[in-house]
Amino acid sequence: MNRRHFLGLAGLTGVVGALPSVSFGYPSVDLSAAESIEPLSLSDAEWRERLSDKAYNVLRESGTEAAFSSPLDKETRDGEFRCAGCDLVLFQSAMKYDSGTGWPSFFKHVEGHLLSELDFSMIWPRTEYHCARCGGHQGHIFDDGPKPTGLRWCNNGAALRFVPA
Repeated sequence: MNRRHFLGLAGLTGVVGALPSVSFGYPSVDLSAAESIEPLSLSDAEWRERLSDKAYNVLRESGTEAAFSSPLDKETRDGEFRCAGCDLVLFQSAMKYDSGTGWPSFFKHVEGHLLSELDFSMIWPRTEYHCARCGGHQGHIFDDGPKPTGLRWCNNGAALRFVPA
């Protein structure tokens, strides 16, 4: 490695290291106050046995289902939206709204049941959130939601299980 490559790599490392404190126009959501939840850790084989192929792709590989493909997008009954991986309650039906995006969307979540991190998979950083118990990828947070929060928790339906009240 020559000096130019070393300095370039060092500069890039400094930029990337500073990114978590920058929102890039996406909401910076502090979920560090999550309540203490016993983590669920399973082997890859156990996850594959437990989940459908679609749910596995979303929850364990951070996949995204096609817009308008989930029946949960139009779900309007009273009840709970739980993680499809571990059954932790993530949203209540009163927190849901129709964003018109084709994915189940919520303006609020059950406190302490979700964690977030920056996601660089689309080059431009986004705020990803996942289940606090099993770490399953749920979706991304955007700042175009309704009052009172102004947030849109855009969730993959395959990552959720609906339990009617």
